[in-house]
Amino acid sequence: MHPETLVRDHTIYACVMGSRAFGLATDGSDTDRRGVFLAPTPLFWRFDKPPTHVDGPREEQFSWELERFCELALRANPNILECLHSPLVEYADDTGRELLALREAFLSRQALETFTRYALGQRKKLEADVRSHGAPRWKHAMHLLRLLTSARDLLRTGRLTIDVGDQRAPLLEVKRGEVPWPEVESRMSRLAREAEEASHRSPLPAEPDRPRVEDFLIRVRRASALQPDPYDEGVQGVVDRRGVGKR
Repeated sequence: MHPETLVRDHTIYACVMGSRAFGLATDGSDTDRRGVFLAPTPLFWRFDKPPTHVDGPREEQFSWELERFCELALRANPNILECLHSPLVEYADDTGRELLALREAFLSRQALETFTRYALGQRKKLEADVRSHGAPRWKHAMHLLRLLTSARDLLRTGRLTIDVGDQRAPLLEVKRGEVPWPEVESRMSRLAREAEEASHRSPLPAEPDRPRVEDFLIRVRRASALQPDPYDEGVQGVVDRRGVGKR
């Protein structure tokens, strides 16, 4: 099966991410689309397994197979968790809505490590740009501040908020290069420190609710296995001709 067919026929959830979801869009901003597809269970019985992710078919579109998406979300992957909290949902079927209802099950204090580890890696890249070119990539600096703010507030409140709200103007000033790099660095350090402090009294559990997520995945896989396989007509024809399985 062509990977794009899985996205076209089996998407359970689709949303807009990036600047438009964050409330940071300006003229000319791209529309980044993210989604989750459910590969039919019979495809996993073959030697060639379905892909864990698909790039496209539209520009700026990327989708994950449900199991891979859940695995990453349970690890508190920032990009994945944010997809589940996008304010711009374009599509959700019954399974997609059940996935959204599980959003809180993925959240835990592990977010401190994953968000800040990702932020540290990005900050090192920005510092390298400053050393090499005298200035960072300001757009990336803006998004790093946004991510650190999101991590701090998640650990403080137990809720992941995507839209930056009243922080839009200050963040866009950073994007335009209107804030000196030392001040941006100071903001990053302060936010990382505040996130660390918030983790000690966070309302979030220490670990995500893995059993609840696994139960959901098993139920979805089982329901899919009971459906006819629309991609197995050739095999079914052989089975019928040979009488295999006939009573």
